[in-house]
Amino acid sequence: MEVRRFYAPPDAIKDSAGVLDESETHHLRDVLRLSAGDEIQVFDGKGGEFRCKVVKIERLKTHFSVLEPSQPGSPESPLDLEIASVLLKGDKLDTVVQKAAELGVRRFFPLISTRCDVRPEGINKRIQRWRRIALEATKQCGRAYLMEIAGLQKLEDLFKSPPAGNVMRVMFSERAGKEFNRIKSAAKITAIFGPEGGWDDRELEMALSHRINVITLGGRIMKADTAAIAISAILQNRFGDLN
Repeated sequence: MEVRRFYAPPDAIKDSAGVLDESETHHLRDVLRLSAGDEIQVFDGKGGEFRCKVVKIERLKTHFSVLEPSQPGSPESPLDLEIASVLLKGDKLDTVVQKAAELGVRRFFPLISTRCDVRPEGINKRIQRWRRIALEATKQCGRAYLMEIAGLQKLEDLFKSPPAGNVMRVMFSERAGKEFNRIKSAAKITAIFGPEGGWDDRELEMALSHRINVITLGGRIMKADTAAIAISAILQNRFGDLN
């Protein structure tokens, strides 16, 4: 019998007991029709995974007991990979977020750039949707780490912000870049993807001035959303555990 996975943040799990919030309770009770006594898997979004038993289901929360720690179904990659993407039209970034979570990406940064033709109005609702998408993808793929979705920022602010630790920042461009094999091995990589209209000349110059590697995939030209997914997989294959 398949054991269902649920999310509870670390502060909701204390002394071998924990609580699921209203959203997870609705899914457990009303969708999956689980009841007290059923076993479930709970992950805390920070790498912890636990075999648990449902103790009590209330209207807005579910109480569970922790039986023992367990191994997540999908081990975490040794590569700390984060991706930053300029806003794209429609629901294209929904798919990028979903696949990034499945591919072991740790953080996702939405960006505004010169040629971005998507208005930022309503961005908070989009960010909340992306967080829900990332959570559902994490449940399904077996990861115990929940991909972080950051707030919207300008590309130039990303450039100016000092990287945390020893981070290799790589900006992918269809022109004016070096070959992919110029990317050196690194424990942490920030991959930056542009808008559908490509990068502005000033943005490429700004990237180089901040010592960001500009990389071009030879003659291969991909749609912005395809590039973000494909290159995340390539980076995990080259520097992570996707082999």
